[in-house]
Amino acid sequence: MTYIEETADEGAGRAHLLRIARELADDLATDAALREQAGKAPFDEVARLREAGLLTLLVPAEHGGGGADWRTAYAVVRTIAAADGAIGQLLGCHLFLSFSPRFFAGPDLAARVERESAAGQWCWGGGIASHEPRLTLTPTADGYLLEGHQSYAAGVTVADRLVVRAARSDTGEPLAVLIDPAHPGVVCGSDGDTFGQRLAAGGSVEFGSVPITADDVFGSLSSDEGALSPFAGLAAPTSRLASAQFCLGVAEGLLAEAREYGRTVDSSWPPASRQSWPGRPPQDPYVLTAYGELAVAAHAASALADQAVDALICGLARGEDLNDDECAEIAVLAGAAEASASRAAQEITTRALDAIGARAASSRHGFDRFWRNARTHTLREPVGDRLREVGDYFLNGAHPPFTLPS
Repeated sequence: MTYIEETADEGAGRAHLLRIARELADDLATDAALREQAGKAPFDEVARLREAGLLTLLVPAEHGGGGADWRTAYAVVRTIAAADGAIGQLLGCHLFLSFSPRFFAGPDLAARVERESAAGQWCWGGGIASHEPRLTLTPTADGYLLEGHQSYAAGVTVADRLVVRAARSDTGEPLAVLIDPAHPGVVCGSDGDTFGQRLAAGGSVEFGSVPITADDVFGSLSSDEGALSPFAGLAAPTSRLASAQFCLGVAEGLLAEAREYGRTVDSSWPPASRQSWPGRPPQDPYVLTAYGELAVAAHAASALADQAVDALICGLARGEDLNDDECAEIAVLAGAAEASASRAAQEITTRALDAIGARAASSRHGFDRFWRNARTHTLREPVGDRLREVGDYFLNGAHPPFTLPS
């Protein structure tokens, strides 16, 4: 695969969007700890994303959106996650789900939905992971009826539209379905009892005889061989790289705050371990080594994620010309990047608190929210399956199964 060069206009548009994301991230960071402790539904935060134009950044310009690519979208998610992990995850899930019609719907339906989404500035939520309990889609004379309970879906308390996985009652085929959560048959519950990601707006959803039109059904989510095109198979690595960017953002966010804090306070290590050099402030070799190791972990995970993003961008550009082997290569690389970022986030958000010391336990600093946000996410997306897929591909050349994150 070859690297796709960026035009001057694309570069300027990317720089503009990243500048907007940094400004919003700076705004979110000012009261992130207080908002996280309050745990209110993030309606205001979604309004800020909408006002900044970040909800529509992947929608083509001709459909009323920002016309950005996934390289830019991932950078925006990472920037926001560094300031507020829950909002970064909310945005990442929204971007993937709002892009899903391009993977699973026909081009005409995908274009129509994107135009409506841009015009309405929709915030998307939901979830199409295969491990969720089956929702049932029963055919009727006018379309379908959707029924069932989904234990966890992203962004449900603030979403304007939901995308869920439902199986036809007659054939069992899993389909991606678009729903307006304002329908009286849809009942959303918050996920407010989690110790992290309190502002990610996740929760359960109950569907009671919700009418679904044929135009609200995007297409198959079957993992059976040949059911999906290789291009549709890119949905899995696309979503896994959003997860990786979230992890990297949270890790880098805590490292940045710990660095600023460490420059203004004395070392937390015992006095006997401290060492001074002429003309320099006290430099604790243990703390310096710890931060060096954490910086290396962040850089390594970031480099692997960048490599995976480059491969995905090339795969998306190939469109329907993409073959199964190329899709599998991208999926394995994305899985490796997600596993590496997940491990880096867990290590960094734990050990950085050790380097700060006992003062990291003070709630006024809010350092703990980085660890809680990262750990909540990595519990929902454990790395074991990704490592097994990478190992099976390395040893046996086996293509990863089509699975999507929760």
